[in-house]
Amino acid sequence: MFEPSAMNPNDDSWRNKGAQPSLPEVHRSLRVPMKGSWLKKFLAFAGPGYLVAVGYMDPGNWATDIAGGAMFGYTLLSVILISNLMAVLLQALAGKLGIVTGRDLAQACRDHYSKPVVIGLWLLCELAIAACDLAEVIGSAIALNLLFGIPLIYGVIITVLDVFIVLLLQNKGFRYIETLVIVLIFTIGACFITEIFFAKPDTSSLFAGFIPSHRIVTDPTMLYIAIGILGATVMPHNLYLHSSIVQTRRYEQTELGKREAIKYATWDSTIALFFALFINAAILIISAATFHQAGMTNVTEIEQAYDLLTPLLGTAVGSVLFGVALLASGQNSTLTGTLAGQIVMEGFLNIRMKAWLRRLITRLIAVIPAVIVTAVAGESGTTELLILSQIILSFQLSFAVIPLIKFTSDKSKMGKFVNPLWVKLLAWFVAIIIIGLNIFLLYKTFFG
Repeated sequence: MFEPSAMNPNDDSWRNKGAQPSLPEVHRSLRVPMKGSWLKKFLAFAGPGYLVAVGYMDPGNWATDIAGGAMFGYTLLSVILISNLMAVLLQALAGKLGIVTGRDLAQACRDHYSKPVVIGLWLLCELAIAACDLAEVIGSAIALNLLFGIPLIYGVIITVLDVFIVLLLQNKGFRYIETLVIVLIFTIGACFITEIFFAKPDTSSLFAGFIPSHRIVTDPTMLYIAIGILGATVMPHNLYLHSSIVQTRRYEQTELGKREAIKYATWDSTIALFFALFINAAILIISAATFHQAGMTNVTEIEQAYDLLTPLLGTAVGSVLFGVALLASGQNSTLTGTLAGQIVMEGFLNIRMKAWLRRLITRLIAVIPAVIVTAVAGESGTTELLILSQIILSFQLSFAVIPLIKFTSDKSKMGKFVNPLWVKLLAWFVAIIIIGLNIFLLYKTFFG
């Protein structure tokens, strides 16, 4: 293991022996023009941020957003906004780490920590990816059940097929995956814009909801839901993903080239994350404008929301659009989840295997428990499994955030690109909030 002090972004000697690029099959495969307008360069970088953003709008977020809107109206919109701002900062740091060092977060951990620590971090990350994948599998299966009447257990099995979709698209080029993800994001957005039109929310109350209220802290139930929203919004595996996929761009390996790459990659992820903010806010807004307004404060499950939207909105289109958006969300998240699985295994362990085999393993880790629980406990069991997946994600988040801030704040690793003091302070403040709230969530879940 090399000493951390030897890690210099301008010197490859700090790399582990035999180190390979992250996602070697697409590494530096997309050319960035050296000349031309800023718009042309930005468009060359646009894409990775949207792959990251889908993790912030996956089916695991839906239940907490629905419950928050039904119980407390628009009040928790401020929590969604704050969570999103935290995500913007952390994803910007992840992108910078990948661009400057040429290492994704998993590889950087492997270079820096001892082997037992690396194995521990890898196991925790695999658990988080499996938990996130579980939420996506169940979300897609619920959507197939609601839209087409396909039994949940068959819907879960069908989701295995998207492994081959990812493989096909990646063989054609990374831009194809990015394009599909962006199309699905805009599909989800269009569905929710239409839903909001039918729901007719109270705009003054809606905008007031983005202003933090003291009630969030003083009301234990509201605080619990708020922490659940935070835990479901800031996804740990997305930090590994972003630090890798920014390296698909072939930018100049100079100080100026890296500064430009950091700037455009940060713009890309920030803009994409505001799409995720809109999606999550839209789910809560629709829940508040329909269920809370009608006095149905106990709506907490996706299936309940689907069944109740048609009579409350006065049109069957409402429920259909909700189901289509859920299906698009689940499929979108599985595309990026399988990529994250490959990045984590290759980064932590330096194990290379066929892309289709790695993705199949990742998918089966999520599908097998989902099939068992669905077969044994039915729909109620899948709801409990969704909740469990979010708790696991909350637990693992700190183990990704702390190394990320530590590495990007270390001059021996980042050189001239090290975090300035204000970014260090802000990042550690965010980390402390995340760690504190997640410890509280875990305590309340098991003992409260």
